[in-house]
Amino acid sequence: MRKLFIILLLPFVTGACGQSKLNVVLKKQLDSVMVKDQLYRDTLTLLMDPNKADSIAKTLSLTVRQANGRYWAKQNRLDSLNLVFIEGVIKKYGYPGKALVDTPANETAWYVLQHSPKIEQYFGVIKKAAESGELPFRLYAMMLDRNLMQQNKEQVYGTQVSCGMLKTDKNACFVWPIKDAATVNERRKKAGFSQTVEENAQRLDVKYRVVTMDEIKK
Repeated sequence: MRKLFIILLLPFVTGACGQSKLNVVLKKQLDSVMVKDQLYRDTLTLLMDPNKADSIAKTLSLTVRQANGRYWAKQNRLDSLNLVFIEGVIKKYGYPGKALVDTPANETAWYVLQHSPKIEQYFGVIKKAAESGELPFRLYAMMLDRNLMQQNKEQVYGTQVSCGMLKTDKNACFVWPIKDAATVNERRKKAGFSQTVEENAQRLDVKYRVVTMDEIKK
C-alpha cells in the first residue's frame, strides 16, 4: 500500500514542478534594475516644477540648470547600463513577462525601453507581450503614444505631455495632440486606464485642452 501511494504521488509532483517557470534570479535582477531606473527621476521631476525647482537646487548649493545637468548625467549613465542588461535579457528569453518573472517585475523591461532611444526597435516586442497578457496593455498604449509623439504624429491615448513647443506660449506644458480627441476616454478605458485624459493631465500638473498639430512648432 505504501509503495502504491508513492507511485501515485510522483506524477502529481512531477506535473507541479513542470508548471513552475518562474525565474527567481532574473526577477531579483529586474527588481534591482527598476530601482536604478527610478533612482534620480523623482528629483528630476521636482526640478521641472517652477514652484519647487529653486528650493530643491538651493539645498544642493546649485543652480536649477546645474542640478538638472548633474542628475541627468547620473540617471543617463544608469539608463545606459540598464538598457544593455535588458537587451541581453530579451535576446535570451524574449520579453521577460508575467510567466517568467511575475508582477511587477514584468514591467521593468518596459520602463527601461520607454526611457531609452530604442523604442522603435523594440516596439514590436512590447506589442506582442501586451497582446499575449505578459504585460499590461496600458503600458503598450503609453509606448505607442510616445513613439508617435517622437515621430511628430498625433497620439492615440493621450498619455504624453510636452513642454515648450507651442507657437503661442514657449513655456507652456500641454497634452500632446490626440487623434480623434473626442473619443479618447473610451479608448483609454478599453486599454485599462483608470483615469480620464483630463484626470491624467491634472495628475501631471497640466491643464487639459485639445491641442492640434497646427499649434506645434515645426
